[in-house]
Amino acid sequence: MIAFVNGILDMTDGQSCVIDVQGVGYNVNISGYTADRLPGIGEIVKLYTYLSVREDAMSLYGFLSRDELDFFKMLISVSGIGPKVGQAILSVMTPDDLRFAILAGDSKSISKAPGVGKKTAERLVLELHDKISAEDITGADFGGDGLSGSSEKEGAQSEALEALVALGYSASEASKAVRKVLSSKEVSLDDTEAILKMALKELF
Repeated sequence: MIAFVNGILDMTDGQSCVIDVQGVGYNVNISGYTADRLPGIGEIVKLYTYLSVREDAMSLYGFLSRDELDFFKMLISVSGIGPKVGQAILSVMTPDDLRFAILAGDSKSISKAPGVGKKTAERLVLELHDKISAEDITGADFGGDGLSGSSEKEGAQSEALEALVALGYSASEASKAVRKVLSSKEVSLDDTEAILKMALKELF
């Protein structure tokens, strides 16, 4: 119903904000990730929104990027995860960190979000794993040959992530190391061992 709100940031408390759109104040719930990137009070801001409608309330959830909004919608499609929990998850992990965690099967990192127990985190990983690929994170820029989304390369990147998590690194740590390795273009994207070795060097 409301695709986005574009107006002046009137106030924010880190969990919600008020956007003044031509004299009408819209109260919008925001994640910690979005709150950290908001402009200053009195400045123009555009938030892509999701309207949650319940019998007793209508709540607007806003995000600075379509990517975060799309990931939020994916999260709340999982049984047991409502808008508030989805927002809580995005307050402790960025969309890319979540993608890495899901690909690596790191439900432990996800379960650290308020309101997310071990079983819910495991269900989230199980239900969303097949909906996310390494290409969603690395993007075509890392491929160089237009093939970054091939199954061999996605498999190698996912295997490297899983290996790092198995070694005790968090999804966030693993994601940053692998991202740095892939962006350097110093290794073949379908070489799991090479990606893993360079990622470990980044972590040491």
